Amino acid sequence: MTQTATFINIGERTNVTGSAKFKKLILTGDYTAALDVARQQVEAGAQVIDINMDEAMLDSEAAMVTFLNLIASEPDICRVPVMIDSSKWSVIEAGLKCLQGKGIVNSISLKEGEAAFLAQARKVRRYGAAVVVMAFDEAGQADTVERKVDICARAYKLLTEKVGFPPEDIIFDPNIFAVATGIEEHNGYGLAFIEATRRIKATLPHAHVSGGVSNISFSFRGNDRVREAMHSVFLYHAIDAGMDMGIVNAGQIAIYSEIPAELRERVEDVILNRRPDATDRLLEIADKYKGGAAEKAVEDEAWRALPVNKRLAHALVKGITTYIDADTEEARLKTTRPLDVIEGPLMDGMNVVGDLFGSGQMFLPQVVKSARVMKQAVAHLLPYIEAEKSAGEVKGKILMATVKGDVHDIGKNIVGVVLQCNNYQVIDLGVMVSTDKILETAQAEKVDIIGLSGLITPSLEEMCTVAAEMERQGFTQPLLIGGATTSKVHTAVKIAPCYSGPTVHVLDASRAVGVAGSLLSNAMRDKFAADVADEYARLRAKRAANDREERLLSLSEARTRKFPVDWSAYAPTRPTFLGLKVFEDYDLQELVSRIDWTPFFRTWELAGNYPKILDDPTVGESARSLFADAQAMLARIVAEKWLKPRGVIGFWAASSIGDDVALYDERGAAAGVAHFLRQQVDKRQGAHDLCLADFVAPEAAGYRDYIGGFAVTAGHGVDERAKAFEAKHDDYSAILLKALADRLAEAFAERMHERVRREFWGYAADENLSNEDLIREQYQGIRPAPGYPACPDHSEKPELFRLLNATENTGIALSENFAMWPAASVSGYYIAHPQAHYFGVGKIGRDQVADYAARRNVTVQQAERWLSPNLAYERNR
Repeated sequence: MTQTATFINIGERTNVTGSAKFKKLILTGDYTAALDVARQQVEAGAQVIDINMDEAMLDSEAAMVTFLNLIASEPDICRVPVMIDSSKWSVIEAGLKCLQGKGIVNSISLKEGEAAFLAQARKVRRYGAAVVVMAFDEAGQADTVERKVDICARAYKLLTEKVGFPPEDIIFDPNIFAVATGIEEHNGYGLAFIEATRRIKATLPHAHVSGGVSNISFSFRGNDRVREAMHSVFLYHAIDAGMDMGIVNAGQIAIYSEIPAELRERVEDVILNRRPDATDRLLEIADKYKGGAAEKAVEDEAWRALPVNKRLAHALVKGITTYIDADTEEARLKTTRPLDVIEGPLMDGMNVVGDLFGSGQMFLPQVVKSARVMKQAVAHLLPYIEAEKSAGEVKGKILMATVKGDVHDIGKNIVGVVLQCNNYQVIDLGVMVSTDKILETAQAEKVDIIGLSGLITPSLEEMCTVAAEMERQGFTQPLLIGGATTSKVHTAVKIAPCYSGPTVHVLDASRAVGVAGSLLSNAMRDKFAADVADEYARLRAKRAANDREERLLSLSEARTRKFPVDWSAYAPTRPTFLGLKVFEDYDLQELVSRIDWTPFFRTWELAGNYPKILDDPTVGESARSLFADAQAMLARIVAEKWLKPRGVIGFWAASSIGDDVALYDERGAAAGVAHFLRQQVDKRQGAHDLCLADFVAPEAAGYRDYIGGFAVTAGHGVDERAKAFEAKHDDYSAILLKALADRLAEAFAERMHERVRREFWGYAADENLSNEDLIREQYQGIRPAPGYPACPDHSEKPELFRLLNATENTGIALSENFAMWPAASVSGYYIAHPQAHYFGVGKIGRDQVADYAARRNVTVQQAERWLSPNLAYERNR
């Protein structure tokens, strides 16, 4: 590379939307460790650090203020400028107030028109900051040279002539898009940025140009050498054209002159769009720089020449089922008894898998694939070993069940597969399993460990019930607790006191084997159980101290701090209809583009945000393989119509009455009531204690507002097909299908919300957002769901389902604990007010519980059971 001395590198890891590590640190309040992330960015050569706190479960303004104030006292960090990055102007402004030196705002654009653009620009100038201006106007993002230059020139004229903005404080981002995607229109994107940069620098004096460089090479994710070459070649020409700064991974920039001549020429052909076959020519040689296609093909088949025992072990580690039946049969014919194949090469291979997984060298999707190979091999041998069904010497027998009222089992199934891979016998009772069935089966099967799983918050209460009954019946087996809503603290505080036997929270599948092994080891069990009990006792003591110190406002005082809305200045948009609209067999293809892939990878315990996870140096290879499998199955789901998405939406006139919202039908008659909860935490001065009812116009406004509701599912068809996979010993495909169905259900909810905003309610008819913008919730209005932080009571679902006639219209049923079946289902409310936003209710006091019980016309004890995770006090069981 040349001319890099003047190029400014922007560090992006202090960003909750781009770094899972930084997000976790901020959400847990570990600002000391978060500062280390910023420090590492500066030490690695970042000359600007980009800070973003946009997260639904975060008080973004407070987090931004706290972090910037801490940075100001760190000499080795505050020596570089800060780029305040947020989609919320209030967060940007809060951050600007904290900066001691000159900051940078990222970003503003013309996408909402000139008035909003000028208003924000004037405020930026008032704070003395520089500003990043995206090449984005009312018609969308600019992709051609002319559009890029025209938008930037228009913005420059507005900023310099109407705002008086110093031109040297203007940074244009003319949009770097991926090239070599296979779509012809994309071939010119690299050259368009370079040429636009040249014109901007020539015609807009003193302005700067920036961009996100890694976007250019996205088509070659997984091939680091080609990506490095693309970044280097792109920067070589872009910097020559006048690019001043950008977000660049310093580890993925090769020295321009040291790039092999053949690779450099073909990359340059692609970046500069010098020939129509440039993409094909780069693809021809790409594998050579990933290790070589021919070499790889030879290596891929070399293992077939190994002895059969080695071939079986290799197939298990690599998850290859192609030859498993033939190889297993060959091994059987060479042994005295069929069981020797299981106890020998198959278990040897699974031991390698277990060791690699335990040491972090293999990841969950690979382990589940290995389990598929093992199950198919055992299935081939079963007719020969007759009654001998165990795979070698079983380490222990573990019963697993999703508790009564809960239907979610993906996580439980994954844990079961991992345990089976490590030679534990697993008895899986499935979902919605009663306490009686769990304990009767445990006694009949003489199991060594009982494992409980659940996703929804009522499952936490059900687990306490199981634990208490185990104590009453004199059980002594260890009790394992797992599931998305469970935690070590909850297990220690709520479940462990109900049972005198060992009670252990298992965070994820990767910990299950170690915990089971410790609990079933004669040498380790007593010490392990004692250590866990001591840790949980400390957690209970700490929690008790925190509860005593926790400062809650009275409910009456919290209500005085409700979110202030000037209802006299608000004119609600009337939906295009009042009542219900049903959607039968919704187009699956329309939902695919709305999928948020990041949670999909988290289901498989792969940490990282999509699409960056595909290039992650640790989990990238596993993530790419899993993603390829998901794409292949998704194509079949759509083409063969495996699933039948169904949904219903509804709109009603509404008025808030205190913390409730009254609903009225099209004739103005009372239709129902939605009951909400209010925050009671004593916050900093000027902050508000929120309730969802705050965002619906009160009766006193003199007019009726509106509220919506929805229930959608992509789960019809999942159960039958998953069972078919399981019958073929293919747990991997069964889990993959369920995970994809969950993502399609969320995509359905997201797509329906988009249509509500633009079409059915129409309060944002001109909205034009990318899928990334939708995932980041950069739209007006919210869709809070019962059971989630803003309205944590699952027991509100039956009223919502009654209003929507959801079971008849969608086929979604509610369990006794309000779980939705099929599991791949989403329901909630629509609230349209432009200031409405997500929040967490958090802990609540006895006064609000009593008030809520009265509003719901139930006993306080019943309300406490529903709201157990939110109680700021210990209730009497």
